[in-house]
Amino acid sequence: MPHFFIKSACVQGEEVEFSEDYKHLVKSLRLRRGEKLLLMDENGIQYETRVKEIKPCSIVTKIEKSYPSKRELPFELHLAQTPLRSDAQNLIVEKATELGIKALHPIYTDNCALSKDVVTKKIEKWGKIMLESSKQCERAKIPTCEPPTTLEKVLDGYDRIIAFCERLTDAPLKNYLREYPIKSGEKILVIIGPEGGFSEREFEFFTQKGITKASLGDLILRAETAVIVGLGNIIYECNN
Repeated sequence: MPHFFIKSACVQGEEVEFSEDYKHLVKSLRLRRGEKLLLMDENGIQYETRVKEIKPCSIVTKIEKSYPSKRELPFELHLAQTPLRSDAQNLIVEKATELGIKALHPIYTDNCALSKDVVTKKIEKWGKIMLESSKQCERAKIPTCEPPTTLEKVLDGYDRIIAFCERLTDAPLKNYLREYPIKSGEKILVIIGPEGGFSEREFEFFTQKGITKASLGDLILRAETAVIVGLGNIIYECNN
């Protein structure tokens, strides 16, 4: 079953008492005494527990095992991505969370189809999708959905930046990562544009800033597919 997030302060000796997700667990999932429950605190410690008592406003569980979670990447992966419409963007948020991103940075690019007001209103919803996806895939930490920004403002503070481009590329992603392997602890920003791709001005901007332009192959991918393939390939190359 999916795990649920708690605060480390809820852990008292061999027991955990918490109220987070109480209504969902008790009313919707019909949690009962004796059932197993996976819990995760903000320090990335996972607890295998069994329900000991269900109080009017909290749940008490007995800890059977506890250990540091291994459900995080050995490097810090950020995604700067031009938001798409509705279901396609929801899919991106869900899958990027499963693939281990630390943060999503919605960026306005020249071919962005959504207005700033629309994107701003969606931030809370995307945060909720990240939370639920983190529970389902046992993430140790919940990624964040940052306020909308621009290409010019999103670049600071990274060890390397990779822009996925279907044209005008420096090299296939595989070749680039094998020549310059990702190191543990690196902070990496991946940039992916909208369905219409990046403009000529944005390609020139990447060149001026020395940003690596990487290809995902000869196929032209939809933006949501590019996110999944791009992040997945980075993780594969890092682990192999």
